Amino acid sequence: MSAEKFAVIGIGNFGRAIALSLSRKGAEVMVIDTNYERIDQISDEVSYAVTLDATDKRALLSQDILIFDVVIIAIGSNFEQRLLCAAVLMDLGIKRIVCRALGHNQRMILEKMGITEILSPEDEAGKTLARRLLNPNMISYLDLSDDYCVMEVLAPKLICGLTLGKIDLRDKYKLSLITIKRDFTEQKSGKDIHEQHVIGVPDTKTIIQEKDTLVLFGKNRDIEKFVEINN
Repeated sequence: MSAEKFAVIGIGNFGRAIALSLSRKGAEVMVIDTNYERIDQISDEVSYAVTLDATDKRALLSQDILIFDVVIIAIGSNFEQRLLCAAVLMDLGIKRIVCRALGHNQRMILEKMGITEILSPEDEAGKTLARRLLNPNMISYLDLSDDYCVMEVLAPKLICGLTLGKIDLRDKYKLSLITIKRDFTEQKSGKDIHEQHVIGVPDTKTIIQEKDTLVLFGKNRDIEKFVEINN
């Protein structure tokens, strides 16, 4: 990743989070926004921070926008500006454009323009919240194809104290345990610091502890059934 160059347009909360995450992973990141204060606040944490109008083709070219591998349009509520920005970038021949969409209609318009990578953070947040409300044990999940997913869940009560061999996840529940995140308490500067660490690849003798987070792979309905039965 460190060899790739990213430009993030629109430095609200969403764009800022993307830019900082990429930068901290070693990527070269340029941020663009019309708001000088936002640019000033992030300038020390990214490679380049520029105040300009991203719908201005000449302004973008003046910042060598063509050398960037990915341009992310993270502009918030102004959909017209997002569309204009996307159109300008496509006209310039940018290799890869990722654009934010708020709702189905915006996604449909972007797709008809030819934008294939579309982010819908509000929709995803809503789906995640709904899923967590229905299943309080769920911490996070990654949907895969064919109704499979990787899901982090709090260890259900009835399996705490049991070994993985006794629980028999694979044969009984059709699930695979990828790893376990476990709470540890460490002394730092005379204070108890509680941290969660991955314990590696568990074996059949590994005992599930209270407050463990299980990282499971399987079908959505099988994971939900496993949690329901053992709570």
